[in-house]
Amino acid sequence: MRTKHTFRLPPDLAGKLADYAARKRVPQALVVEAALASHLSPDGADRLEAALARRLDRMNRHLERIERHVDISNEALAVFVRFWLTSTPALPDSALAAAQTKGRERYDGFVEALGRRLARGRKLADEVSRDVASTFAEGLNPQTD
Repeated sequence: MRTKHTFRLPPDLAGKLADYAARKRVPQALVVEAALASHLSPDGADRLEAALARRLDRMNRHLERIERHVDISNEALAVFVRFWLTSTPALPDSALAAAQTKGRERYDGFVEALGRRLARGRKLADEVSRDVASTFAEGLNPQTD
């Protein structure tokens, strides 16, 4: 036994209801019935909370992955800068202009190579993970070797 109800909807909501029902190929009354049942359901809040918890967990995993990649990038940069600063001698003033010109050329080449690498989708963090895994698989300890 069903009870008839008559109510008015704003035009934009009525249009959305009609579009949704047409896409799903179901009567509009069935869509309204399902929406009301869901809205008035006592476990509706629990379902919403579970959905939000899943989304937050997924976002947390993404943030952890980003943090890991940033840590790897920062450490790689720090190691390079330390190595470069300790192994590169200062230039005499007579060679400074030529070195700056050559440096600009090398930097442009670096930017081009970086662009190609990013276009291919290769990531330093992935390479480091593979290298570390293969090092441990070979039985080597990167701390002592």
